Amino acid sequence: MTSLVYIAFQDNDSARYIVEAIAQDNPNAVIQHQPAMIRVQAEGRLEIHRATVEEKLGREWDVQEMLIDVITLGGNVEEDEDCFALHWN
Repeated sequence: MTSLVYIAFQDNDSARYIVEAIAQDNPNAVIQHQPAMIRVQAEGRLEIHRATVEEKLGREWDVQEMLIDVITLGGNVEEDEDCFALHWN
């Protein structure tokens, strides 16, 4: 069984900033640009930090905003106001 977690976003301006933040915080993440979609995957765990996304966007950001741009994801979800994480146990 694979332990890859993944999340795919619509390829739009706001999602590109989120993907930049993911890449900064998860150096092991693999980013695949596909037609109209950006897929991010990592072995074991992937974290999206509110502070890093805010830095990229240049404004306050609520983790829940991300869900507007999400197409699909794979992994167990841990979410609070500062972080959205995917992992397998």
